Amino acid sequence: MKSSLKIFFTDFWNGFDMNQNLIIELLRNNFDVQIDGSNPDLIFYSCYGFKFLDFNCHRIFYTAENVRPDHNECDFSLTFDYNDYGGKNMRLPLYLFSYLKHLESGHELEIYKYPKTKFCNMVVSNPNCKTRNDFFKILTKLKRVDSGGRFLNNMGGPINDKLKFIAEYRFTIAFENASYPGYTTEKLVEPMLAGSIPIYWGNPKINTEFNSESFINVHEYSSLREVADHILEIEENNKLYNEIKLKPWLINDRPTANQDYNLISNRLRIVINDLMNQHPIGEKTRRYSRRKKSLKQLINKITKKPIWQI
Repeated sequence: MKSSLKIFFTDFWNGFDMNQNLIIELLRNNFDVQIDGSNPDLIFYSCYGFKFLDFNCHRIFYTAENVRPDHNECDFSLTFDYNDYGGKNMRLPLYLFSYLKHLESGHELEIYKYPKTKFCNMVVSNPNCKTRNDFFKILTKLKRVDSGGRFLNNMGGPINDKLKFIAEYRFTIAFENASYPGYTTEKLVEPMLAGSIPIYWGNPKINTEFNSESFINVHEYSSLREVADHILEIEENNKLYNEIKLKPWLINDRPTANQDYNLISNRLRIVINDLMNQHPIGEKTRRYSRRKKSLKQLINKITKKPIWQI
């Protein structure tokens, strides 16, 4: 018999489905999960709001942004970090939410298995990554790069279907918004699934989770110009291009411990069972939560910064 667990999700991104997501799938392997917003045993919250401070139960923080957890506000965290913060954090990067089961097959999705007739693309909306902006300028001076996002768009407007767009190209500029050890979003895996070779920058330790021979790992080059020159070399050499395409995406063609759903699920079960035998952080801090919530909201209003930067 699975033990019952009442949970709730709050302060996640727009469009987040609390009934169908990776976290609840992992929990259902070991618990009889019920969604309960009035009297949960445990809440999962992210960095897009302050409603989590209204809950006095156990709290687990999850982030899809490049931010660090505050363990004065949560009992445990699920983040990009490799750091376990004294046993209070587990690595659960964003790409695991949707894509790993497809990556294990080692091939692009069937609907995108058609000839790649165009050179390189980029789909970006955030203008604040200087490294990405610089690389786009360097590469596009050598050969046209089609930019289909809202930023640096040269396609007459933003594209509608990102993966379908990417699937037309031999290469995809897949830079994160920032570089930090462990910070890996969907940027790398989307081109893989669409059959386009990613040009990746972001997580300097990406080669510990993905096979660098299957993509262009910018962190292995001495300069952005060197990266661009090598891409042109690959573009002009079909044998070299096909060798990269045939390499497995995952190291040794299988998930690492940080990518294994069964291991992650079992670890989460142990964490939650342990938490249920402790006093929740929400109970310890409830006296200060209303004041802290008001302060955070005021700082957000004054600074105009994204909530996760406060």
